[in-house]
Amino acid sequence: MITLVRRAAVLCALGTTLAACGTAEAPPAPRPAPTAPSTAPSEPASSRPPTLAPGPAGLTPVFEHGPRADGRTVALTFDADMTADQGARAAAGERFDNPRLIATLRELKVPATVFMTGRWAEEYPDEAGSIGRDPLFEIANHSYSHYAYTGDCYGLPAVPEKRMRSDVERAYAAFERAGVRNAMPYFRFPGGCYDRAALDELTATGVTAVQWDVVSGDAFATDADAVARQVLDGVRPGSVVVMHCTRSAAPVTEEAVRTIVPELRRRGYRFVKVSELIDAANGRA
Repeated sequence: MITLVRRAAVLCALGTTLAACGTAEAPPAPRPAPTAPSTAPSEPASSRPPTLAPGPAGLTPVFEHGPRADGRTVALTFDADMTADQGARAAAGERFDNPRLIATLRELKVPATVFMTGRWAEEYPDEAGSIGRDPLFEIANHSYSHYAYTGDCYGLPAVPEKRMRSDVERAYAAFERAGVRNAMPYFRFPGGCYDRAALDELTATGVTAVQWDVVSGDAFATDADAVARQVLDGVRPGSVVVMHCTRSAAPVTEEAVRTIVPELRRRGYRFVKVSELIDAANGRA
């Protein structure tokens, strides 16, 4: 289902813990998202990353799940969250990455989409670059430092409307510095919170906003089996599952994935990246 305007607050257990730093004022002239490849006139449109067409009044489109009737596909997505004020905690040894999870996805040959904050890419540039170069994965934008894009989102500080676009672009710039050259033109709102004003402000970036229809409940969970059951109970054809790639805040995700993946495969599901689901929604897959 593709929706254009959704309630500002959605389920996201990490939201209440994340704070962020300010961003520079956006330049006035609109331009496409930095992720959108520079395409020569002769290059076919099919070679570009799939996105959704703008919604009514040109608003940023919002994607929640793929077609239900096009076979059993499912996209696992992982939010790599880190905020600017967590740098001291990282320096003291707290881990906001999860290399074991990425290794498990590689071992199990599971395509996945990682929604990364720019601050995470700055803290773990080697890991960000490695994920970005691996064709098994795609990197998408989760803001620079997890400021909310609405005024009421689980207590998160809010990005002023006029700085929303520059916050998105700042994250893409951080990806570039980490060696990620092919980040996708997809954006996930911090906390999952957005409104019409946020969709309007991001129109100039050219991104498709990507939400989800299955909440894994992995944030701060200590029972991997419970996380796995919640995912397995919720998945339907075309589902987008939201999980996390932050070891300190989602410590049992890797263990849960080891249960989720074989069981969904036993049920006939095929794992895909978000781009494939969006392609299918466009009728091109």
